[in-house]
Amino acid sequence: MPIDDRALGELVEQSQDLHSDAMRATDQSLDELVELGHEQRARGEIDPDLSMQSAIAHQNGIRKGLAGGGALAATAFGATLLGLAASPAFADTPTDIQMLQTSASIENLAVSTYKTALTLPYIGGSSANGVVKAFAQTTMAQHAQHGQAFNSAAQALGGQAQSMADPKYVPVVNAAVASIVKESASAGALAVVGLAMTLENVAAETYVANCSLYGDSNAKKITASIMGVEAQHVAVLIAVKALLSAGAPQLIALSPMVVESLPAVAGSIGFPNSFYPTSSASPASEGALS
Repeated sequence: MPIDDRALGELVEQSQDLHSDAMRATDQSLDELVELGHEQRARGEIDPDLSMQSAIAHQNGIRKGLAGGGALAATAFGATLLGLAASPAFADTPTDIQMLQTSASIENLAVSTYKTALTLPYIGGSSANGVVKAFAQTTMAQHAQHGQAFNSAAQALGGQAQSMADPKYVPVVNAAVASIVKESASAGALAVVGLAMTLENVAAETYVANCSLYGDSNAKKITASIMGVEAQHVAVLIAVKALLSAGAPQLIALSPMVVESLPAVAGSIGFPNSFYPTSSASPASEGALS
């Protein structure tokens, strides 16, 4: 299918502009975090009671989000999240650091997943849709930078960098990839987009939940800046999934098209939530280093 290179370039540029704005705000907050981290390490003190209070607040926040999810909370997946939220956080590690490390682990997993997806011929190969391929490549690079930002923040607060992927979702991704490689191009593309949506939603919802729970204002600013980029990723994937599900992959394009050619779902699919949910938010200690 022919691709409008100019329009594709504009789309990528818009994505990068949003990402650059987020990284600019992140860099400013990191500078302040470095100074704070030096002060904390100089004092050599971590308040276990304060850490536990923060952990309890985080768990309550996750529980509130799950309760608001209604039917989701009653499912096995919802029950699993409740169980994870009930697990005690590491009492000797500030919850802010745990949340930053878990965020980094989510970003690490996203990078690995997009990298794997790009090895598939219909995602990153010669038969791939140009828009989807460009999105996957750009998004993978953005996730790598987000992971670096979260790790820098964790280290500035006296923690360690998290280089591993979120342990909860690694087996989920591995199982999905093993199934996807056996699918046809059309079914495989839809499965890849669905998997990417799951991970992007976990990231966005985790950051939404964490923003109200961070004790450190700079960690909050960093997370809020990155959160918007992840939400944009979700929005793009929702549109792509809708067109694939409607059997209209040829409409995943940037050149002008007749509105009547779009499936009916295109008119509403981009706005699934009045408020961003947090039912899939990861608990603070899920990807943290013990």
